Amino acid sequence: MAYNENLTNRVREALAHLPNVEEKKMFGGIAFMVDCKMCITIGKDRIMCRIDPAIHDEATRRQGVETVKMKGRDYKGYVNVDEDTIKTKNDFNYWIRLALNFNKIAKASKKK
Repeated sequence: MAYNENLTNRVREALAHLPNVEEKKMFGGIAFMVDCKMCITIGKDRIMCRIDPAIHDEATRRQGVETVKMKGRDYKGYVNVDEDTIKTKNDFNYWIRLALNFNKIAKASKKK
């Protein structure tokens, strides 16, 4: 799957002020790792945000937002946000903020 250059650049700009951001090719797109933890990924027409599982149900009630599903499994705390849902700066920043807020307390994956 190709990833969306426009969304990638928007996320790159939103995270530019942070000291420890790494971009990795992952899930057929680009993943932004913040402090060695997956925070946001970019796909063809959406961003995926890792958010606090405690607010997951509330977040998925918003239009254009759905739970990440892989291999038939729902991943609570991971949401896909459609590009059309984040056209405005305020809407875009809302999701970036949720992902960054959770990133502060999220655990990093164990190294293999």
